[in-house]
Amino acid sequence: MIDHNKLKFSFKYAIEGIGYALKYDQNLRIHFLIGFLVIISSIYFRVNPFEMGILGIMILLVISTEMINSAIEQMVDLITNEHRQEAKIAKDVSAGMVLITAIGSVIVGLLIFIPHIVKLFK
Repeated sequence: MIDHNKLKFSFKYAIEGIGYALKYDQNLRIHFLIGFLVIISSIYFRVNPFEMGILGIMILLVISTEMINSAIEQMVDLITNEHRQEAKIAKDVSAGMVLITAIGSVIVGLLIFIPHIVKLFK
């Protein structure tokens, strides 16, 4: 049986988490802005539905990894306030995850948009 109160609170907490991340994570706001610009660009260039789906997945992947990075950073800060090599490694690897995902999404975006841009100038 579904506990509707529990489900309602799950959504409430998830939305609060997104709100917190957007309020306090500058990088997440930048990723959201870039994602919005990619969506606007894909509409302008009339990107086909398959390509739009790939762009959507990449946007969600970058935003998700940034949120995971933020959660890891907060957890590391909660566990230790002192400068420790292990804490630095956890934060650096987490940030590296976001960087790799962002670079991958830029490559995918270029593969999708370059043909449309070339067609525009022909």
